[in-house]
Amino acid sequence: MKRREFFRNGTLATLGATLFNPFNSVANVLNPIAANGKAKNIIFMVSDGMSTGTLNMADLFLNRKYGRSSNWLGLYRESRGTRALMDTASASSLVTDSAAASSSWGGGVRVNNGSLNVGPNGEEHKPILQKFKAAGKAVGCVTTVPITHATPAGFCINVGSRGDQSKIAELYLPLKFDVMMGGGNDYFSAAKRKDAKDMYKQFDLNGYNIVRNRIEMMALKPGKPILGVFADDGLPYTLDHNQDKDLQNTVPTLAEMTKTAIAIMNKNSKGFVLQVEGGKVDWAAHGNDAGALIYDQIAFDEAIGEALAFAEKDGNTLVVMTTDHGNSNPGLFYSDKANANFDNFQNFKHSNEWVLKQIHKGDTAGRVIEQISNAQNIVITSAEATDLLKYYNTVDEAGLYNEANLPLRKLAEIQQKYTSVGWGAMEHSADYVELAMFGPGSNLLKPFVKNTDLHNLMLHATGMM
Repeated sequence: MKRREFFRNGTLATLGATLFNPFNSVANVLNPIAANGKAKNIIFMVSDGMSTGTLNMADLFLNRKYGRSSNWLGLYRESRGTRALMDTASASSLVTDSAAASSSWGGGVRVNNGSLNVGPNGEEHKPILQKFKAAGKAVGCVTTVPITHATPAGFCINVGSRGDQSKIAELYLPLKFDVMMGGGNDYFSAAKRKDAKDMYKQFDLNGYNIVRNRIEMMALKPGKPILGVFADDGLPYTLDHNQDKDLQNTVPTLAEMTKTAIAIMNKNSKGFVLQVEGGKVDWAAHGNDAGALIYDQIAFDEAIGEALAFAEKDGNTLVVMTTDHGNSNPGLFYSDKANANFDNFQNFKHSNEWVLKQIHKGDTAGRVIEQISNAQNIVITSAEATDLLKYYNTVDEAGLYNEANLPLRKLAEIQQKYTSVGWGAMEHSADYVELAMFGPGSNLLKPFVKNTDLHNLMLHATGMM
């Protein structure tokens, strides 16, 4: 059956029936259409915290600025991939966190929020990268947040609390996964860890090749397991990275990490499985930072481009594109100036986090206006600037990934008049999310699945189940 006919006669025809019974067992999730060959490799791509509006706005931005589609939505426009919706709930809540969400893929079982492949009674579910490693494949993760963060960890290890990232770093040590790259120096450096353990030394003694900057990463060669750590915590937002030559020279992009990991892991004759995470998409959504969100989603889409280019040439690679959950439900909303307002993002130079860190107690409204104008090319009013300054004197705005207590919500509210982008909240949502696949095994996907279904689907696609 041709792919176009599959979309018309298979996926769409079964959509209604599947939606009425979304909680099927994995045996029913697999499409009865014969598989178009087994996948030797899998590239599993996660734009963490990507609400549908995030995917849409990145595509709109690329269309308006460059006259092209995103790589992800290009698959839809050209009917070259298989598309589904996914239910993201955890064992403890309709609204998952990233640990439980990644564990649903990694261990194939829903666990409580905050847990990594450990059930409520302490039962451990073997993570999928350990299964693939035992089968002889090269395995690894790359991310724009700490490599010890919830999403990569959910594919790799078992631990009761996602917050113990120092322990997660230790749990990685004996696994000797082929490529692990991202941020997270805070959890490897003796100078940063509370217990003063030098995890870099431990990884070196255990035969790892340790790289700490982009130049070292670009010079990597296969042969030893790789630990790449390029920032204390998360990597910088793409907006800020684009404006800083030093960051560009020292911190690789997600696309560069993806391309490097693929090139190294592809040397394994039995194939590879790689997880790629755009983790700062989630952090931007938590901060209601629309500029950072759009540019980091585009950076993730560039990594998709690397994965698809390899998969098209290779012919043996399944590419999975999805998110673990929605976050804050951003969207472009109607106004008489919606088009022009949205186009303001084309002139953004810095994230809201960067801008707000340049503002200090005692600054004048005029200086605040100038700072925002220089960084984002929008001119707020004196009253709005004064309102923003109040937060530096009296208001303590906390929030996830906001250790500096910056007034992120207030700036987002002010910006809506100038960008036409609004937000539903600053937290995860229970939305069903986008899921797309390309390559051998993609025809195993039905139009509506549970997150846990992907665990066995990957095993089926590679002939391991």
